[in-house]
Amino acid sequence: MGSFFRQAVCLAALALLPAAGEAIYFRERVSWRQPAPSDEVNLAQADGFAAQVMWIDARPREQFEAKHVPGAFLLNAGEWDELLPAMLNAWTPDRKLVVYCSAQSCDASKEVARRLKEEAGLKNVYVLTGGWEAWQSGHYAH
Repeated sequence: MGSFFRQAVCLAALALLPAAGEAIYFRERVSWRQPAPSDEVNLAQADGFAAQVMWIDARPREQFEAKHVPGAFLLNAGEWDELLPAMLNAWTPDRKLVVYCSAQSCDASKEVARRLKEEAGLKNVYVLTGGWEAWQSGHYAH
Protein backbone atom coordinates (compact mmCIF):
# COMPACT_ATOMS: atom_id res chain seq x y z
CA MET A 1 0.00 0.00 0.00
CA GLY A 2 2.90 2.37 0.73
CA SER A 3 4.31 1.94 -2.77
CA PHE A 4 0.92 2.63 -4.37
CA PHE A 5 0.51 5.81 -2.32
CA ARG A 6 4.04 6.98 -3.23
CA GLN A 7 3.34 6.39 -6.93
CA ALA A 8 0.04 8.29 -6.73
CA VAL A 9 1.76 11.27 -5.08
CA CYS A 10 4.56 11.23 -7.71
CA LEU A 11 2.01 11.15 -10.54
CA ALA A 12 0.02 13.99 -9.00
CA ALA A 13 3.20 16.08 -8.59
CA LEU A 14 4.21 15.42 -12.20
CA ALA A 15 0.75 16.38 -13.40
CA LEU A 16 0.94 19.69 -11.54
CA LEU A 17 4.41 20.62 -12.85
CA PRO A 18 3.21 22.25 -16.11
CA ALA A 19 0.61 24.31 -14.26
CA ALA A 20 3.17 25.44 -11.66
CA GLY A 21 5.61 26.37 -14.42
CA GLU A 22 2.94 28.35 -16.25
CA ALA A 23 1.94 30.15 -13.06
CA ILE A 24 5.54 31.18 -12.44
CA TYR A 25 6.16 32.21 -16.06
CA PHE A 26 2.94 34.25 -16.38
CA ARG A 27 2.85 35.60 -12.81
CA GLU A 28 2.97 39.24 -13.97
CA ARG A 29 0.10 38.74 -16.43
CA VAL A 30 -2.47 37.09 -14.21
CA SER A 31 -5.84 38.69 -14.95
CA TRP A 32 -6.97 39.07 -11.35
CA ARG A 33 -3.90 41.13 -10.40
CA GLN A 34 -4.96 44.18 -12.41
CA PRO A 35 -8.24 44.67 -14.17
CA ALA A 36 -8.00 45.30 -17.89
CA PRO A 37 -8.92 48.84 -18.84
CA SER A 38 -12.23 49.10 -20.62
CA ASP A 39 -11.93 49.68 -24.31
CA GLU A 40 -15.53 50.85 -24.65
CA VAL A 41 -16.69 54.43 -24.34
CA ASN A 42 -20.13 55.95 -24.49
CA LEU A 43 -20.94 58.95 -26.66
CA ALA A 44 -20.45 61.49 -23.87
CA GLN A 45 -16.97 60.11 -23.12
CA ALA A 46 -16.03 60.11 -26.82
CA ASP A 47 -17.32 63.68 -27.22
CA GLY A 48 -15.24 64.59 -24.17
CA PHE A 49 -12.09 63.68 -26.12
CA ALA A 50 -12.93 66.78 -28.24
CA ALA A 51 -10.29 67.55 -30.88
CA GLN A 52 -8.21 64.54 -29.81
CA VAL A 53 -10.78 62.06 -31.13
CA MET A 54 -10.27 60.35 -34.45
CA TRP A 55 -13.39 58.49 -35.57
CA ILE A 56 -12.95 55.13 -37.30
CA ASP A 57 -15.94 53.69 -39.18
CA ALA A 58 -15.79 49.88 -39.28
CA ARG A 59 -18.96 49.47 -41.35
CA PRO A 60 -19.04 48.35 -44.98
CA ARG A 61 -18.10 51.00 -47.55
CA GLU A 62 -21.71 51.40 -48.79
CA GLN A 63 -22.93 52.37 -45.30
CA PHE A 64 -19.97 54.71 -44.80
CA GLU A 65 -20.60 56.44 -48.13
CA ALA A 66 -24.31 56.85 -47.33
CA LYS A 67 -23.58 58.66 -44.05
CA HIS A 68 -20.87 58.70 -41.37
CA VAL A 69 -19.48 60.73 -38.49
CA PRO A 70 -17.99 63.90 -40.03
CA GLY A 71 -14.25 63.46 -40.51
CA ALA A 72 -14.36 59.72 -39.84
CA PHE A 73 -12.01 57.34 -41.61
CA LEU A 74 -13.32 54.20 -43.21
CA LEU A 75 -11.41 51.18 -41.89
CA ASN A 76 -13.14 47.84 -42.07
CA ALA A 77 -11.78 44.31 -41.87
CA GLY A 78 -12.60 43.56 -45.50
CA GLU A 79 -10.51 46.45 -46.85
CA TRP A 80 -7.96 46.58 -44.02
CA ASP A 81 -4.79 46.49 -46.13
CA GLU A 82 -6.03 49.15 -48.56
CA LEU A 83 -7.46 51.55 -45.96
CA LEU A 84 -4.98 51.32 -43.08
CA PRO A 85 -2.15 53.38 -44.66
CA ALA A 86 -4.35 56.48 -45.18
CA MET A 87 -5.67 56.26 -41.64
CA LEU A 88 -2.16 55.92 -40.20
CA ASN A 89 -0.97 58.92 -42.23
CA ALA A 90 -3.65 61.07 -40.59
CA TRP A 91 -3.11 59.64 -37.09
CA THR A 92 -0.86 61.25 -34.48
CA PRO A 93 0.11 59.71 -31.11
CA ASP A 94 -1.98 62.21 -29.13
CA ARG A 95 -5.19 61.11 -30.89
CA LYS A 96 -7.73 58.78 -29.33
CA LEU A 97 -9.26 56.38 -31.83
CA VAL A 98 -12.97 55.68 -31.42
CA VAL A 99 -14.19 52.84 -33.62
CA TYR A 100 -17.85 52.36 -34.38
CA CYS A 101 -20.03 50.12 -36.51
CA SER A 102 -23.76 49.70 -36.94
CA ALA A 103 -25.38 49.00 -33.55
CA GLN A 104 -24.18 47.77 -30.20
CA SER A 105 -24.28 44.12 -31.22
CA CYS A 106 -21.89 44.72 -34.14
CA ASP A 107 -18.57 42.96 -33.66
CA ALA A 108 -16.83 44.71 -36.59
CA SER A 109 -15.80 47.65 -34.40
CA LYS A 110 -14.31 45.33 -31.79
CA GLU A 111 -12.39 43.44 -34.47
CA VAL A 112 -11.01 46.64 -36.03
CA ALA A 113 -10.09 48.00 -32.58
CA ARG A 114 -8.31 44.75 -31.73
CA ARG A 115 -6.34 44.84 -34.98
CA LEU A 116 -5.39 48.50 -34.46
CA LYS A 117 -3.97 47.56 -31.06
CA GLU A 118 -2.36 44.24 -31.95
CA GLU A 119 -1.31 44.63 -35.59
CA ALA A 120 -0.75 48.38 -35.86
CA GLY A 121 0.53 48.69 -32.27
CA LEU A 122 -1.66 51.69 -31.44
CA LYS A 123 -2.80 52.69 -27.98
CA ASN A 124 -5.85 54.72 -26.94
CA VAL A 125 -8.21 52.69 -29.11
CA TYR A 126 -11.84 52.58 -27.99
CA VAL A 127 -15.13 51.13 -29.23
CA LEU A 128 -18.23 53.33 -29.20
CA THR A 129 -21.00 51.67 -27.22
CA GLY A 130 -24.16 51.69 -29.30
CA GLY A 131 -22.25 52.35 -32.51
CA TRP A 132 -23.41 54.55 -35.36
CA GLU A 133 -26.97 54.65 -34.02
CA ALA A 134 -25.77 56.04 -30.67
CA TRP A 135 -23.84 58.78 -32.47
CA GLN A 136 -26.82 59.64 -34.66
CA SER A 137 -29.32 59.79 -31.81
CA GLY A 138 -26.89 61.78 -29.64
CA HIS A 139 -26.08 64.37 -32.31
CA TYR A 140 -29.41 64.64 -34.09
CA ALA A 141 -31.84 64.49 -31.17
CA HIS A 142 -33.88 67.70 -31.24
